[in-house]
Amino acid sequence: MYAIIETGGKQYKVSEGDIITVEKLGVEAGSEYTFDKVIVLADDADVKVGAPYVEGASVAASVIGDGKAKKVIVYKYKAKKGFHKKNGHRQPFTKVQINKISL
Repeated sequence: MYAIIETGGKQYKVSEGDIITVEKLGVEAGSEYTFDKVIVLADDADVKVGAPYVEGASVAASVIGDGKAKKVIVYKYKAKKGFHKKNGHRQPFTKVQINKISL
């Protein structure tokens, strides 16, 4: 059984027991979180597709912790003008473990 959920403007295909990193949720580690924006819910025999979301479907997950991704360097320059600008960015994320997919 798997589900496709939407969080943070992105879509993730998840199954029970998966550990995924999503955009930062602002929830402390060790707590439970429920994703209710389920786009597709599928098991061996049946596939339910939402319009836009499957009604009554939810995915329960436990929050493992927060972190930051690797640094991305943003470098701007203009040719022949002597303009150089260097900036770095580390995107925050939350790591969650999928516990239960329910309808």
